Amino acid sequence: MAKKTKKPNQKMQKWIEARKRHHLSHAQIHMARELGMNPAKLGKIDNHKQQPWKLPLPRFIEELYFKRFGKTSPGAVLSIEERCRLEAAKKEERRTARSRAVDSTTTGEAPLR
Repeated sequence: MAKKTKKPNQKMQKWIEARKRHHLSHAQIHMARELGMNPAKLGKIDNHKQQPWKLPLPRFIEELYFKRFGKTSPGAVLSIEERCRLEAAKKEERRTARSRAVDSTTTGEAPLR
């Protein structure tokens, strides 16, 4: 039987929706998250057709990132889905280690260190 893939939590799901709605790349989403932007408020920033003095959202994020961090792009870019997958694997690993530690203390064995 195949393993079920868990949906990302609501916070990450909002970033996935924002990526699709505003046609952003994984790197641009990564930059926006590092800058502390709110995915619900990206629509206000991405209004360059009605307000021509505004930059298009992808360029705006890239310029802000360069101003703040002095780099054009983040070092290692992971998609949101991949990041969630890695976090879930890490969480599961911690859970199994914790259960092994609890089992060893109940049986009287020394815990693994």
